Amino acid sequence: MPGSVLAETRNLARFRYAVRKMFNATDTEARRVGLTPQQHQLLLGVAGFTGEGRATIGELAEFLQLRHHSVVGLADRAVEAGWVRREANPDNRREVYVVLTTDGLRKLRQLGDLHRKELSGLRRSLDIYRLERDVGTKDASSKRRRR
Repeated sequence: MPGSVLAETRNLARFRYAVRKMFNATDTEARRVGLTPQQHQLLLGVAGFTGEGRATIGELAEFLQLRHHSVVGLADRAVEAGWVRREANPDNRREVYVVLTTDGLRKLRQLGDLHRKELSGLRRSLDIYRLERDVGTKDASSKRRRR
């Protein structure tokens, strides 16, 4: 395997490891505060995916990479738990927004410190990989020039 392919493969493996590690930690903490990982992701999607503090089922399906009907069931259970509520779109009666409740926001705040730590760790990992890639690229080009 050529050196550049090997280096890129190593970087991809390390990146995926860092992401899996981050997801594992956030999933564990979500369970600690009484959420399943999917419920946690739903609340994150409602709170931040559109930047409006609300989302339609279609937008949440895109965010979660799930089928529409699966998100409907997930949202139904979150409504029953009191973490979100549905609001009609005043401009389009066929569209319903999913909005966080105070309890849903409280759940996300409970996880906020962990999110900041995990994102910081992921950024550091990405910076290390970028540095290794850049150094590897410089090393390879200096070797080519010496030939």
